[in-house]
Amino acid sequence: MGRNMMFTAAQKLACAKRELTMRRRVYPNWVNQGRMTQEEANHEVAVMADIVEDYRAKAEPSLFTEKT
Repeated sequence: MGRNMMFTAAQKLACAKRELTMRRRVYPNWVNQGRMTQEEANHEVAVMADIVEDYRAKAEPSLFTEKT
């Protein structure tokens, strides 16, 4: 893939959702193994969840969003 690839908000949303799912599955083991703290895991999951919501808003506009 070229460096100038453009991705849709829906594609970015799908990728962010996969990443969030992976973090929720993997990070508890990493915390147990001492690879990261619970605080770090919570932070990283929260950041990715926020990214998912950002792209969800772009990919799935609300029926109540005013168009200009």
